[in-house]
Amino acid sequence: MKVLKIILIILLVLIAIPLVMAVFIQKDYFVEREITINKPHEEVYNYLSMLKNQDNFSSWSLKDPTMKKTYTGSDGQVGFIAGWESENPDAGVGEQEIIGIDQGKRIDYALRFKEPFEASDLAYMEFEEVNSNQTKVIWGFEGHMDYPMNAMLAFMDMESLIGNDFEEGLQRLKEILE
Repeated sequence: MKVLKIILIILLVLIAIPLVMAVFIQKDYFVEREITINKPHEEVYNYLSMLKNQDNFSSWSLKDPTMKKTYTGSDGQVGFIAGWESENPDAGVGEQEIIGIDQGKRIDYALRFKEPFEASDLAYMEFEEVNSNQTKVIWGFEGHMDYPMNAMLAFMDMESLIGNDFEEGLQRLKEILE
């Protein structure tokens, strides 16, 4: 009976530690990467204002070239939705919607992941004219994990996980546009 009590106490402590830890861990995370593209601002913005073009450079789109894609609305306009379905868990199932446009400066997106996990996050692209033939593109992501799932943030480096995909995608974008 004493051994059973010890095992039970150990199990309770093992369960309690991450729950207590999660109380002190931030729930929000933020990732941003940028690149300078040697093309005029208008040309870069016009290409990126079309959400379908992300299929050409986004690391997530390239994880499964056979994924099923759906589109609703007018591309480049608020309300346009690009959906995806993949058997590959690295791509999963979800959709991205254009939720805001500051013409020539910024495009905001809502990301809704359905599989392999459910989440709703925000992303954006900002555009800055460096000179007449160079444009800085900033790709950002704002995520949130509710308690107690936020305890995973102590063990996951979202900055690297998402940031590396952004860097790869931005490098492909640069190659496409230049």
